[in-house]
Amino acid sequence: MRQNVYEFIQTNEDMKKYLRIQPAWYKRLMRNPHELDKFETEAKYFFEKSIPHRVSKFSDSVQVASMMLHMFQAMNVPSE
Repeated sequence: MRQNVYEFIQTNEDMKKYLRIQPAWYKRLMRNPHELDKFETEAKYFFEKSIPHRVSKFSDSVQVASMMLHMFQAMNVPSE
């Protein structure tokens, strides 16, 4: 494996884990080191660290916070 590919994988814990989960990437990266970007993209999607996943998580958090705020406001309204 090329030194730059090896160093990239060693410096990123998620990439090491993904490579162990998907060992077919060893062969692919040995033969085609230019596929490193594709490997990184697939690993990010696998660990749900891509931008769409992050936006979705943030949106869910905001939605939960909004729901909690409405619930607290409803509890504080004096009943007549």
